[in-house]
Amino acid sequence: MFAVTATQTDPDNPLAGLTLGEHPDPKTPDGWTTVTVKAAALNHHDLWTLKGVGIRQDRLPIVLGCDAAGLDEDGNEVIVHSVIAGDTYSGADETLDPKRSLLSEVYDGTLAERVAVPRRNLVPKPAALSFEQAACLPTAWLTAYRMLFDKAGLQPGSTVLVQGAGGGVATALIALGRAGGYRVWVTSRSAEKRERALQLGADQAFETGARLPERVDAVMETVGQATWDHSLKALKPGGRIVVSGATSGAVPPADLNRVFFLQLSVIGSTMGTRDQLARLAVFLEQTGVRPLIDRTLPLTEAREGFAALESGDVFGKIVFTV
Repeated sequence: MFAVTATQTDPDNPLAGLTLGEHPDPKTPDGWTTVTVKAAALNHHDLWTLKGVGIRQDRLPIVLGCDAAGLDEDGNEVIVHSVIAGDTYSGADETLDPKRSLLSEVYDGTLAERVAVPRRNLVPKPAALSFEQAACLPTAWLTAYRMLFDKAGLQPGSTVLVQGAGGGVATALIALGRAGGYRVWVTSRSAEKRERALQLGADQAFETGARLPERVDAVMETVGQATWDHSLKALKPGGRIVVSGATSGAVPPADLNRVFFLQLSVIGSTMGTRDQLARLAVFLEQTGVRPLIDRTLPLTEAREGFAALESGDVFGKIVFTV
């Protein structure tokens, strides 16, 4: 089958290890099934893999990709949940399993004609969502859904600051927050991205690090070191930061005096459960919210999509059709 694989890693030139071509068909252990991929979305996770982060060298070559929508073996339209729990895990939240992995870390991922996954990882795709839209959900949109509606602990009408408008998680946070009744503020260094965030549903958009008109109830943080100081200073007393990424660096000054004096909370959030993915799909079906897709490319032109993501020339999700 045709697939997009990581054949080597290089932190300085990640695209050097990006290989497009034939790859063996997936094998299906007991309890697993094969999905025929119709659309797959690109994530920063794929670039990190090519840089050598979170992947062992003995796993290479490995098919990249966490997100997919397609057809199961019975022809049903499905979305693939990409969190693979360990064989012995029986908890309700697979993201808490210490042996969990994402597709493309231990097992081949979704940037291929077919992908093997545990049967329990399949979620019905609503007919109202296209395959391309559904493929955006399992990583970025599920992460945003959990951050907002599970970890943030907010009531509708609360004010949320999204740091770094433009990426998949950020655009999902804006759209979901608007639909959920939050007042959504965003930051970006790019005037163009600030304007597009307003068009997407943000109430106000500010230059990165700018003084805000008032303090917010919660900050959605995926940038990390570059925005951390601003995130802490943006919070009301008792507010919380929900962190799901640190693309600019993972070790900013903690400013513990501010954290304890203002009784701030720092909450970690990773992906989401299969049940949350199913509810996210229903939420989009009921509200009419749809993922913002930056561009759609055939899988055979995946290198163009990877190059755009690496350069930061993206607003929304990059989706590959198979």
